[in-house]
Amino acid sequence: MKIFRYCVLLSLSLLAGWALRAQPVVSVDPSAVQGPVKPMNAANNGPTDMTMDSYKALRIPFARTHDTSLGVDYGGHCIDINQVFPDWNANVHSPKSYDFTNSDVVLLNMLKAGTKPFYRLGQSIEHQKKKYGIYPPKDYKKWAKICEHIIRHYNEGWADGFEMDIEYWEIWNEPDLDQTNDRWKTDPRTWAGTMEQFNELYAVTAKHLKKRFPKLKIGGPAFADPRKYGPGFLDYVKMKNAPLDFFSHHMYHRKPERIAEDARIIRDILDAKGFEKTESILDEWNYNRSWDEPDQYSRRMRPTLKGAAFTGAVMCACQREPVDMLMYYDLRPNTTWCGPWTPVIYDLRPTYWTLYYWAELADYGTQVASGCDTNNIYTCAAKSKDGKVRLLVARYHEDDSCTDPCEITLALPDGWRVTEVRMTDSRGMDRRLAPSGSITLASNSIALVEIENGQY
Repeated sequence: MKIFRYCVLLSLSLLAGWALRAQPVVSVDPSAVQGPVKPMNAANNGPTDMTMDSYKALRIPFARTHDTSLGVDYGGHCIDINQVFPDWNANVHSPKSYDFTNSDVVLLNMLKAGTKPFYRLGQSIEHQKKKYGIYPPKDYKKWAKICEHIIRHYNEGWADGFEMDIEYWEIWNEPDLDQTNDRWKTDPRTWAGTMEQFNELYAVTAKHLKKRFPKLKIGGPAFADPRKYGPGFLDYVKMKNAPLDFFSHHMYHRKPERIAEDARIIRDILDAKGFEKTESILDEWNYNRSWDEPDQYSRRMRPTLKGAAFTGAVMCACQREPVDMLMYYDLRPNTTWCGPWTPVIYDLRPTYWTLYYWAELADYGTQVASGCDTNNIYTCAAKSKDGKVRLLVARYHEDDSCTDPCEITLALPDGWRVTEVRMTDSRGMDRRLAPSGSITLASNSIALVEIENGQY
């Protein structure tokens, strides 16, 4: 009987120990400096009149001007080469040949919000039956000179322009999108030509712009499938001795780990091809389960808590990867890609708070070590100059059947304590919770935790 009782007590003890170990632990080490917090919260497109105040609060570091002309909130006629320079036969050197009006408003609003423009030279995607601006230019050198004058307008004051000091200039968008199965011949969306034609356009334009503006960052081309088409592009750029200050690429997926893996592979490709100093920029990404969804699942998920948690998970994961910038697609309102604002009404949605929490994290500047011993929980921590720490925690589940809450323990060094917790989850957005040594995370939730060195 004593042996049986001992066995029962031992079993209960082991079960209790297992339960304690099963509770996830998020650790933070403020002394282990990891480097600067990178611009993981850059985005495509800037504020509108209706989103200006809330956009400004997000402190978006860079906004890419892609598909801007498709957003009715921006005036429609802007940014794209065929919108800014509408008559191909016009004099490339005459200010009268250019229409900068709506584009000026777009970029000035970015600056008003404290955001630096990241200018995409090229065309928005064209889904309609008749195509307008995605054909290879008749004269590559003339096209390069048009780009030159756009840069002069915004950086040198040409044609009643400005001195915006725009640093990044990207040549084209997704020239490879329709290369598979030769769709570019029948129903192109982004480039109605061959990759060989595009590679030549890039080299001609990049060399011209770099010669004219040696201090600017010239790059591209925002590949849809960088693993497949990137190596050949890089070989051509190297052969032509063309500049490539940054290599931009896109990735839409449902798994944060898959996006992080892609970042590592692309960095390896760049380094192997001799582009060790070229920045790697993921300038389109978002949640996408599949491109063929009769139920529109991904469209419905992006503005929800699942989309918000995915956004936080990707930013935390990629902060640790060899990618220099992330640019969320899209802050253009009234689209199925825009997580932060509701259509028409512009109320805030969960993804807004993910981006806001990252801005709060980035304000502290220096990443310090953090991590979790459990899958599906992603972390990033940053320390301020005065020694305070902010910790972002995202719990993301690809599986919608995972609905149980999860309590996590915060493992902090001696003397450190939690002073504030902000939470966005199924119970509300940006809720303030009582500080504690543990927090309960609902499935698909985001938390921002303030930590200070002091005694309880």
